[in-house]
Amino acid sequence: MDVSAMLEQYAYPETTPWLRANMIASLDGGIQYQGSTSALGYAGDWALMQRLRTLADVVIMGATTVREYGAYPKEARKLAIVSRSLRFDFDGPLFAEAPAPPIVITCGAAPADRLREAEKHAEVLVCGTDSTDMGMALRRLADKGYERQLCEGGPVLLAQIAAAGWLHELCLTLSPVVTAGDAARVLDGPAIDMQRMELCHAIPDENYLYLRYRRAQG
Repeated sequence: MDVSAMLEQYAYPETTPWLRANMIASLDGGIQYQGSTSALGYAGDWALMQRLRTLADVVIMGATTVREYGAYPKEARKLAIVSRSLRFDFDGPLFAEAPAPPIVITCGAAPADRLREAEKHAEVLVCGTDSTDMGMALRRLADKGYERQLCEGGPVLLAQIAAAGWLHELCLTLSPVVTAGDAARVLDGPAIDMQRMELCHAIPDENYLYLRYRRAQG
């Protein structure tokens, strides 16, 4: 797959702010196999994911997704992490080796001691009281100039973003496997008002299928 040529089809629209989600799933809708998201992917999917980060002003991840990576995604201009508990290793590579301090998004119910520690290692945005208000958080990111947003999950975070009305685009890679089991779906949260999407493209490669949808107009 020629990722460079393919990347031209993923240019952000002029209308901003714009949040794009990038996820991978099995044919039967699971986002992991035996606890691993990477088990569903291959080199082409990994390369595209890395390049999509270069188009965004900020890459947004939930705490579980960040812990799975274990390090700052070097392709990201800025990383924003959403966490209520703030259970991070602030001396680990994610923070200690970051090219720029990450943004940590949390809520007023975060443990006070962890909040103080986070403020030493990151820029902290407190959005919401008992839980994180993702609409507020994404608006504050946009107000700081991070208008082209890329969310890489996890599924709980993505469901919260959709519930807040901020899922403008979904890039979904279909992996040519079926897994059954109890893996989470692409969005894993309470039901929301149905949001219709329109297909931008469907690109096959090595039995994988790259789907790109955007929110339907009107």
